[in-house]
Amino acid sequence: MKGTALWSHRPYRPFFWEVGDPYLCRVAPSRDQIRLEWLTQDGAEYEIFYRVRGEGDFLLAGKTVEGFFDLEGLSEGTEYEFFVQCDTQKSRVRLARCGDSVGTVVNYLHPDDEAYAYSGRYLCSPSLVRHPDGYLLASMDLYQGRAPQNLTLVFRSDDDGKTWYYVSELTPCFWGMLFLHKGEIYMMATSTEYGDLLIGKTVDGGKSFSAPTVLWKGSNGKSRERATSPGVHKNPQNVVSYHGRIYTALEWGSWQADYGFAPMVASCDENADLLVAENWHFTQPRKLETFAPQLEAAGVKTDAVVLEGTLAISLEGKLLNHMRCTQYGKSVVFEVNPTDPDAPLELARVIDFPACYAKFMIRYDEKSGDYYTIGDRLYNRDTPNARNLLSLFRSSDLVHWETVCDLLDYRHEDCKDVGFQYVCFWIEGEDIVFLCRTALNGAAGYHDSNYSTFHRISSFRDL
Repeated sequence: MKGTALWSHRPYRPFFWEVGDPYLCRVAPSRDQIRLEWLTQDGAEYEIFYRVRGEGDFLLAGKTVEGFFDLEGLSEGTEYEFFVQCDTQKSRVRLARCGDSVGTVVNYLHPDDEAYAYSGRYLCSPSLVRHPDGYLLASMDLYQGRAPQNLTLVFRSDDDGKTWYYVSELTPCFWGMLFLHKGEIYMMATSTEYGDLLIGKTVDGGKSFSAPTVLWKGSNGKSRERATSPGVHKNPQNVVSYHGRIYTALEWGSWQADYGFAPMVASCDENADLLVAENWHFTQPRKLETFAPQLEAAGVKTDAVVLEGTLAISLEGKLLNHMRCTQYGKSVVFEVNPTDPDAPLELARVIDFPACYAKFMIRYDEKSGDYYTIGDRLYNRDTPNARNLLSLFRSSDLVHWETVCDLLDYRHEDCKDVGFQYVCFWIEGEDIVFLCRTALNGAAGYHDSNYSTFHRISSFRDL
């Protein structure tokens, strides 16, 4: 066996783990059918078998020389098992539950499907980017508490998100963000939860990614001991150009750390090679307790936790880091020092924020001069974690936020079971496009998503 210098695989095959051959690389259920896609060999014919989960023998659904097949005439609310066979070769048996989804299904993973259990069982950390050539890339990682959490799947669309197909997967890769810089697509991620901070790039539309550069070493990400648990924490967030540098937000810490998460940012000269670690600078992380008097004066308790910051340039020209806060209806905002890339962040203000404490992203709309975000609107103090009401918000000054409209309203469903969260979005002309971590139709819970879904908000400024 030869080694590889790449970050990417098609697919990743852990030793002694049966990924299947043919490799079923995408599953997309709807109300009464399931689309299956797999990696093909030239000239091969494939047989597709299925059954209601756990009932009777597998039935032959059809044959094809293509790399996809639609299981049709299925029943809503019913779970199915299926596999693809080519001569003596056989894919893994996969699972799916039929039901109406939202948007366009980029990928789906049943919570009992063990296809990626060596990393996780749930599709999380949605990231979306468009290349100047017009195609879209979407990524998502495989999450599960206390699991390795080190695999990311990448999909591509060549028709503005109407259809999607598998292109590659990256390992180790978690909490990844795809972003465009000087016409090339990069991935910034951690190796695992609280692991090393990594960066690599693709020059062939996502099929392959260069071996990642380690930008910052993490620590023992799987330790549950408070003294040894902190490490690099990030999420798929925007990368902002500011005063000749590109910036992105991250934190040092963990949920087990006594101080929670300490805010910081990473930056690099926009003309430097992003794949050279020495070109990057990191601000010294600061514990939230450092700002206790100011926070308490603003109504934020000392035991609050802040994390998953998003960067935006204010109308006054300041680079601000708006952070998710566990204080109901609040966001804590820090300011970046533009003259010293190593200087720690300073507390700017605390604002009222209408979304629940889940990850959100802020983008500036040059046409209207307003800022936009997509998040889970707060609607009940008894369920502050509810993520079943996804809304579009707008601000003219990054301080005062108003609800534009509700995008996905599932308040008729139990908020413990349904969630739309961690949206990654872009403003494109008159529309907003976004990728969502979606828990619906039998997810393990609102947090543990079984879908990655793509959405378009048409003529959003008219809403």
